[in-house]
This record gives sequence, C-alpha cells and structure tokens, in this order.
Amino acid sequence: MTCREHLDDLAINTLRFLACDAIEEAKSGHPGMPLGAAAAAYTLWTRHLRHDPGNPTWFNRDRFVLSAGHASMLLYSLLHLTGYDISLEDLRSFRKWGSRTPGHPEHNPALGVEMTTGPLGQGIASAVGMAAAEAHLAARYNREGFEIINHWTYVLASDGDLMEGVSCEACSLAGHLGLGRLIVLYDSNDISLSGSTALCFTEDVAMRFAAAGWQVEEVKDGNDTQAVDAAIRRAKEEGGRPSLIILKTKIGFGAPAKQGTFEAHGAPLGKEELEGAKKGLGWPLEPRFFVPPEVKTFLEEEAGKKGVLSRAWEAEFLRYVQCHGEAAAELSRRIKGQLPPGWDGDLPVYPDGAKDISTRKVSEEILALLAARLPEMVGGAADLNPSTFTWLKGLGDFQNPRIKPASSQGCIGGSWGYEGRNIHFGVREHAMAAMASGLALHGGIIPFTATFLTFSDYMKPSLRLAALMKLKIVYVFTHDSIGLGEDGPTHQPVEQIMNLRSLPGLTVIRPADANETVEAWRQAILNEGPTALIFTRQNVPVINRTGLAAAGELARGGYVLWESGPEDPELIVIGVGSELHLSLAAGRRIAGEGNRVRVVSLPSWELFEGQREEYRNRVLPGKVRKRLAVEAGIKIGWERYVGLDGAVIGLSTFGASAPWQVLYEKFGITVDGIVAEARGLLIR
Repeated sequence: MTCREHLDDLAINTLRFLACDAIEEAKSGHPGMPLGAAAAAYTLWTRHLRHDPGNPTWFNRDRFVLSAGHASMLLYSLLHLTGYDISLEDLRSFRKWGSRTPGHPEHNPALGVEMTTGPLGQGIASAVGMAAAEAHLAARYNREGFEIINHWTYVLASDGDLMEGVSCEACSLAGHLGLGRLIVLYDSNDISLSGSTALCFTEDVAMRFAAAGWQVEEVKDGNDTQAVDAAIRRAKEEGGRPSLIILKTKIGFGAPAKQGTFEAHGAPLGKEELEGAKKGLGWPLEPRFFVPPEVKTFLEEEAGKKGVLSRAWEAEFLRYVQCHGEAAAELSRRIKGQLPPGWDGDLPVYPDGAKDISTRKVSEEILALLAARLPEMVGGAADLNPSTFTWLKGLGDFQNPRIKPASSQGCIGGSWGYEGRNIHFGVREHAMAAMASGLALHGGIIPFTATFLTFSDYMKPSLRLAALMKLKIVYVFTHDSIGLGEDGPTHQPVEQIMNLRSLPGLTVIRPADANETVEAWRQAILNEGPTALIFTRQNVPVINRTGLAAAGELARGGYVLWESGPEDPELIVIGVGSELHLSLAAGRRIAGEGNRVRVVSLPSWELFEGQREEYRNRVLPGKVRKRLAVEAGIKIGWERYVGLDGAVIGLSTFGASAPWQVLYEKFGITVDGIVAEARGLLIR
C-alpha cells in the first residue's frame, strides 16, 4: 500500500467514525450511509470537487448536494476535515438545540451546505435546476477565451431518492435537456428504512436512466476509490448527457451484526456494535471523535490547494472585465442579487374605465416588461403557458443546443439553446418547483414557475423547502377559484389558497384587479423570499380609484380601500382578489342604508402581518367586531381577521361545473349575498 493509499484509508475511516461517534452522542441519526458511502464521497471531494473552504461562496465552485439528507453526518464530517467552519465541537453538538449541525442539512453556503435536504428526491431534483442555471449562465456570459462559468453539479443520492416521483420527473427533463455537467452518485445498497428494496424497488435503474438520455456507469465496489475516481472521470468526459454512477455499497459497512441490514439505517449502532465496527476496521475505541494527526495535516494541505482555484478564477474575471465590461457588470450584479436602477420604472397604470381584464392577462403584460429589464428572470410553466400566460416571447427556448427541434410548434420564439429564458417543464409540477429551488440556490437567476392554482398541491414539498431556505422564487398560480368555470371541481381550487397561506415564509398575494396585479409583481421582485402570485382566469373590473386608496397600498398587504365617512365604522367588509369589487359595491349599498361601513382590501396576509401593530390596528380596529370577509375559497382561516363575532362568505364544499357567473350566484358570492349577510351582522 502506498503512502497516499494509507492516508486515503485513514481519512475515510475518520469520516466514518466521526459520523458514528456524533450519532451515538446524539442518541439519534443515520449511521448506515456514512459507513457505506464514505469512500465514494471522499473520492469525489478530494479528487474532483472544485471548492474553496476559505471562500465557500465562490461563484464558480462546483455544487455538491447531499440528496440523501439523512446522511448529514457524512457531510458535516467532510466539511470539518476539508477546512470549513465546522469544528469538532459542532460535530459533538449534532442534533442539539442551536447547533450548526442539525439532524438534516440546512442551507448555509458559508458553511458549505448548498441546500436543505431530507425529504427524499428533493436534492436530486433541485440539482437539475442548479445544472440548468450553470448551462444558462455559461451560454449567456462565456466568451471566446473566457469560460467564466464552467462548474459541475454533483449529487449523492440513495435508493429512496430514486423511488420518489419528483426525482423521476426531474431526471427525465435533465436527460431531455442534455445537462452534461450534472453527475449523480447513486449509493445503491439495496436497503431502505423498513427493509430490503426487494420488497418494493426492483426496477432496472440503469435502463431507466439510459432510456431517459443519461450516461450510466456502474462501480461494483463502492469502497474501491480507484474505480469511483475512474467512473467520475468518464462521466466528466461525457459532455452531452447527465451521468448516473451506480455505486454498489453495503449499508453500515463494517458493523458486525448490522452491516447490510435495515437496522443500520436510522438509529445509532449502539455501544457494542460501534466498538465492533471500530475493531474490525482497525480504529481505536478511544478517544471518540478521533482525527489522526497525519489525516488532519494532509487534508489541511489539500484544502489550502483549493484556494488556488478560486483565486485563479478571480484573476480571470478581472481580465474578463477588461475585455467584456458590459457583460461582466451585468453578471456581477446578478451574482450579488442586486436589481438594476429603474427596473420598475414606468410600469403601467390601468386607467379608470378600462375594460374588464383577467389578472392573469395583466400578469402576462407585466412579466414581459420586467423580463426585458431583468435578464435574470428565467422560468416557465408546467405545459400551461398558453393558459397561465407566463412566457417571455422572443427571449428563446431553454433547450439542448445539440438537438434541433423537429417542429417549431409550441416554441415561444427567439434562440433555441441554453441561452433561452423559457423553460418548458412539461407536465411536471413537482419537478418544476424543485428545479426552481435549484435555479435560485445556484444564484444569478430569479426563477418563476406557473401552473393552475389547484395543482399547487403537486408542488407543496418543494414550496416548503424553498420557504425554509428563504429562496427568491416567484410562483405564478392562475385559475384561482370557482371563477374558472366549466372545468369543474377537479380544477377549481377551494382549499389551496389557505394551504399556501399556512406555509411559514411564503408570501401569498392575491390581487383584486389590474393595478393591484402590477403592484403584486413589484412586491414579488422586491421580496427576498418566495412569493406566490394568485391570478384569475375570468375578467374582472379595473376598480375606479377615484376617491379610493391607491393600488400601491398593496405593499402593506392590507389597506382601507374605501369608507363611508370619517366616523368609526360599524361594519368592516374585507375583500380580496376577484371578490374585492363585489365587496366594494356591497359596502357602498349598505352604507347607503344609513350604516357606517369600511371596505378593506387584504391581498396578502403575510405583507399585512409584517406591518407595525399600530398600522394593523388602524386598518382593522379591535373595537369594530362586526366584520365580514369575502373570498371564493374555504372559510377556514378567516377567523383570524373576522373573529368569533364576524362572518365569512366563501365555500364549505367543492365547486361544480358551470359558467363562472352561475357558480358565483349559486354559492352566494354576489353583491346581494354580501349585503344580506352584512345586514344580518348589523342587527345582531
């Protein structure tokens, strides 16, 4: 055995037992994959991964995604040993309150954690978005002699990741797009949490990925670092396809009784089993969290070499600035996440008396204007752009440049290649949302997605992770209520808006008309986290703002649209979305009967709750207990704003198939219905 091979073996066992000691200390965790996949992960990190612990957010670094987030201690051990700001004390604090080493990885690029993972399938699907971002930015900004953007996206995935449907969706699209800088290391150990994969997962994964357009490599022994290294090298030589490297491993490698069993997956090995593993692999039983001095010295030296890569890139970027100043300035701005001056200047104001128009149609106009000013806006719909109106006409189709279209039918126009800004996600809502997270995580891109609101259910796991990571993504949801009409209850969202509002960290905005839609888009671009924009299919009036509050008040989330006089109101009517104009008309009629009435527009609960308490109390005074909320969705949740003495006009059932006007009448969401309910409140 050579000196280097000896060091490699020592370092791999250091990874294994740092992970196992931390899991034993925490009395919870997943030792199986750290034991089984340590050799492959070590090979990738030390021989291939371009990164710099001294400059962890260097933009042209390779991205590493631990899709199998339950193996978090493998990642933390790698980060500790390769020079990131993760100390031995952090490893000892695994899964403890306030720890920098939580049970599953949580997005923190400064510590080397590229994304939050744990829900299986999410990491690999988001990595497809990262690879797409790299391809797009390279196509837009690289110049002859300057490959400013040229990095790889690597994933370590498990059997469970490949069982999840979201990974199938995303990997299908990755193969179609030919994302050759995406390499997935698949830890194939034939064991899941509850038993052997023979119980539920016996498909030929290699054939599946080959059929989807991937290059497939197989390493028969995942502990063979030379074979792993060679497979990664072959994958990197394949420029036109993403690559799957199937690593045959043993879960819980080295554990005498639990190796190769599901018992090694999700619980500490226990004192005796851990000692048996250490003895079998020639590791000292004490001290725990042992790092051999020669491993520490070797990996510190290797980490120091990584800094050369980032410094060389920075020097090349300075030359790029001198030769391609305009492109460099734009790329620098995008990397920093800054918006250009005047990006929202001269957005339209829809005049009083303008014809009725759906908010999805207004959104199309605003999206086109913003995209012309913000080249970082990249995205598309789940095969629904002719219905959601989310297309950037003339700005190109994001497609595999090596494959010419057999037909231009359905193309949005402009270039065909990675420089295109319209991503055709296909009927893959979940992959679309996960890929949007990857686009945002990569940096330099503001992604947008689109589908019908009812299909937001397909996206929920990815929306949740995006909210956890505070990612800047715009989700466009159209066909927002029973107002979509004849397609019926399968397509009419009832509970979805409240589902989205229940998600911490997601800003939901449901504008009432054209001018609120303009402001909704403005807030979505300004927001530093994810935003869901909710738009109508049906035409709605452009509210005549004479004597009313300006639509710009939407920035506060909720505002007093109109009130009958300066005195304190007896009744507050809260309208939102396409029901606001009905609420306004009803409020005026009730006021005409001699009542003091205030009409409030409340398009975004999240923006409203972000205002000062004094402002919120001014809009919705606590002493006014007669409140009526109007929204064409479920009533549950509105108690927050109407209280126990108020009332809600909405739905308690699913919708039905009929013209939308008929549905609003049958469900009582009309001016007459609002007036009748308000009268009942006033006489209580």
